[in-house]
Amino acid sequence: MIQLSGLTKAFGDRVLLDAVSWQIDDRERVGLAGPNGAGKTTLLKMLAGLDEPDSGAVVKPSGLAIGYLPQDGLSHSGRTLMEEAGLAFKPLLDMRAEIQSLEERLGDDAVAESEHESMLARYSELQESFRRLEGYSIDLKITTVLRGLGFVPDDFDKPSETFSGGWQMRIALATLLLTRPGLLLLDEPTNHLDLEARNWLEEYLSGYPHAVILVSHDRFFLDAVVTRITEIGLRKLTDYAGNYSGYLVEREARMERLRQQKRDQDDELARMQAFINRFRYQATKAAQVQSRIKMMDKIVAIEIPPERKRVRFTFPPCAKSGRTVLDLRNVRKAYGTRAVFTGINVHIERGDRIALIGPNGAGKSTLMRMLSGVEAPDSGTRTEGHQVVMQYFAQDEATRLDPGLTVYQTLAGDAPIHMVPSIRNILGGFLFSGDDVDKPVRVLSGGERTRLAVARMLLRPSNTLLLDEPTNHLDLDSKDVLLEALEDFGGTLIFVSHDRYFVDKLATKIINIGHGEALLYPGNYEEFLWSQKQKDRVEPGLPFESPATTARSGRAGGVIGKSSPRPPAGEASQGASPSREAAARQPFDSPGTTPRSEPATSEVPKGPSRVVAYDDRKRQEAEARKAKKALDARRKRIDDLETRIAEREQAIKDIETTMTAPGFYDNHETAKPIIDKHQTLMWEVGDLMHQWEELQQTDL
Repeated sequence: MIQLSGLTKAFGDRVLLDAVSWQIDDRERVGLAGPNGAGKTTLLKMLAGLDEPDSGAVVKPSGLAIGYLPQDGLSHSGRTLMEEAGLAFKPLLDMRAEIQSLEERLGDDAVAESEHESMLARYSELQESFRRLEGYSIDLKITTVLRGLGFVPDDFDKPSETFSGGWQMRIALATLLLTRPGLLLLDEPTNHLDLEARNWLEEYLSGYPHAVILVSHDRFFLDAVVTRITEIGLRKLTDYAGNYSGYLVEREARMERLRQQKRDQDDELARMQAFINRFRYQATKAAQVQSRIKMMDKIVAIEIPPERKRVRFTFPPCAKSGRTVLDLRNVRKAYGTRAVFTGINVHIERGDRIALIGPNGAGKSTLMRMLSGVEAPDSGTRTEGHQVVMQYFAQDEATRLDPGLTVYQTLAGDAPIHMVPSIRNILGGFLFSGDDVDKPVRVLSGGERTRLAVARMLLRPSNTLLLDEPTNHLDLDSKDVLLEALEDFGGTLIFVSHDRYFVDKLATKIINIGHGEALLYPGNYEEFLWSQKQKDRVEPGLPFESPATTARSGRAGGVIGKSSPRPPAGEASQGASPSREAAARQPFDSPGTTPRSEPATSEVPKGPSRVVAYDDRKRQEAEARKAKKALDARRKRIDDLETRIAEREQAIKDIETTMTAPGFYDNHETAKPIIDKHQTLMWEVGDLMHQWEELQQTDL
């Protein structure tokens, strides 16, 4: 479909691509990988025709339509949302307008009869073309894509200029998807999408009928969409079949082979150089010496990409909080006439790892502000637990940095004394290296400020973290640094993130926000999606809760949305509950089956009873599978905790051996960091043991 032939691109003396040849075929979905600044965006721009190579060519078929979505910077005005998205079908819309015009003229008695035949022929031709090109489904296609990307019907008639920057990019993405170009180029398409919109886009792109090339820092998104990863590095392009997870494995294996080849080459060159040095001045060896010199001149040195620096970090120690961390009771919050929350209850305990999810505008950031105490509820109470040391990372955290400080000073000003030696390592993990650490904050870009704000957070001691989209503007390596630190964090974590991989790795509970409620789903995000599918499968609009979920919800004691009493087991025959229970069990209405709108009777005909029994058996099997999956996950977590406890206990023993050495306490400056490290490990072992004990009790 499209080829790069001997393509070279450089900026000054920095060469990004050197005589590269590459090809992408129809229906391939390729993800571009490589460190920041490697040239991913530059390559997309050259493929889109927005930038020219220094030499070589981009070869593509004539008539190939190429669509390009940049990272940001697009805006729309002068049309409604529906009209803007409809630009993707401009030829069809023009055809529809002509059909309507012909209909009006054909119904006009003033038109001469001699024109009728030509108008009827043209009308018939247009109608056939309009039908063949699926013109009658234009509105359905537009509505499907807009709703998939998070727009609601009330938005369709709003002027485009009233939408914010993130929504402007969604409009551009919607128009591009509706256009369906032969080659779709997407640069960070998920930057402004919430989880639901990302999930929808994954499915859409997986079934896209043409070629797609994309750049993304969302690992889960790449795994779900791409069929090939192309890495940009060392001035060339290297292909890896499969998704991003497969690429990581294959790349490491390839790098190991390359390092071995480099070692072998260096050994061979050393042997040849030693021979030359030894026999350079012996006439009898002159021919052999010259032969080796020529051989060395012909050898092309093997290049190895610089190894990506892996920074591992642990949070500074902090005293443990009480069992109850935060509690909201009957909280209501509204902005003007719009009620965001209507009487919600939220209870958070020590050790909870809760992800807040929901569409943009549902109230996730509002709940985070109320939990942190930054914003007070209109009514209801907020109670903070004993000895809670809280850190709140807001969406606009980057704007709160002091512009007069340098990057290094920003971190050093908040860091405990024993963490100062770690500052440069942390900055390196977030892509600040060399002279970058001396840059003033005021000259940093928006993404750089966000990375710096996240790095600063890692240096502050706390036992409760509230993080509102901390992964925005972070590349994959920086996300890994943050993710590993949070996985080892022994305190309480409440966070909002639109990165599915990040949520899957961290969350043990989900709070689904929307329609004025905040509903708890114990388990990770995958289990939450499963419960939603089961809920929709039973009957759309009715609450679904499996026995396993109910049991875990009782143990969790976490969040309950709007208060609604649930009848205890054995009392389902009272009140309105029987109709719900009957509706949940009854998959369809058939002759002899009790209608859903009427109370269930005690006598059920023979035929439908078999249907009910089969449905119950299938439901029990599904619940058993889910319970087994939850048990396996819990046992895996226990094994992981035991490994981490053993590692830290061994580290404690090693430090204690050092501390018992004669003269250890003679130099206070050298002894203090070791003592602090010992104390930190003791706290970590205590937290890990607490988690292990809770899981063991649950397992029993």
